[in-house]
Amino acid sequence: MPLPFQQVWSPEDSVAIVTGASSGIGWELTRLLVAERSHVIVVARRRERLLELAETCDQPDRVHLVVGDVTQAGTRDEAMSLADDLGNGGLDLLVNNAGVGAIGPFAEASAERMRKVMEVNFFAPVEWTRAAMPRLRCVAERGKRSVVCNIGSVLGHRAVPDKSEYCASKFALHGWNDSLRAELIHDGIGVTLVSPSTTQSEFFDALVDTDPNQKSKSIGSWPPSRVATATLDAIKRGRSEVILSLGGKALVYADRVSPPVMNGILAKRGD
Repeated sequence: MPLPFQQVWSPEDSVAIVTGASSGIGWELTRLLVAERSHVIVVARRRERLLELAETCDQPDRVHLVVGDVTQAGTRDEAMSLADDLGNGGLDLLVNNAGVGAIGPFAEASAERMRKVMEVNFFAPVEWTRAAMPRLRCVAERGKRSVVCNIGSVLGHRAVPDKSEYCASKFALHGWNDSLRAELIHDGIGVTLVSPSTTQSEFFDALVDTDPNQKSKSIGSWPPSRVATATLDAIKRGRSEVILSLGGKALVYADRVSPPVMNGILAKRGD
């Protein structure tokens, strides 16, 4: 007999919340979900971008806007209340996608930079999931599979120089995600971690406390539409974890084989 988390997840007539939906992965994932007849509660700070997103969908009435900061309780409460109305107390899918980054040596950064990154990339997903839990359980009790999908990073598997805050936040997300999956495995709630490498989006246009002259070195990149497609596939199939792009997989698996070698390759060289 298959475990509850192995059931196929169907987007049709589901109620989903997608944070960070005003661009990139969240934008593209929303369009895919709506195309498959989901009601999607989209969350971001830019109202005009969310309105534009709704207009690009073939069924704009299935896009429901919540404008606000994901770190604020009021934004979270508004989204959950809307989910209650749409799902009769249930929520089929929560996608913790909103994220920020920072570039630069840790020794030169303020304490505030770490706190800002952790608030968005780790504490916000934790609290959104905590609020969603009764609603996810409600769906599971109706005999359907509900899902929490966390958008992580290959840098949550292998850290690199000059992105210590971002790496720390994604490592924290990864560990919490795995623990949560083990706790919910028999409850009919799936927990999926998607770990992209660099995604071609507006992410690098809004870095936290970062010198504009800083450059980001990365291996491999995908367009957000491709990441969104892989993400929805992982959600539907009940995948526990997916690592995206050849470059991302190479970084993660090479580190698993020989961490000392990767330490030497990634070590910063003096000017």
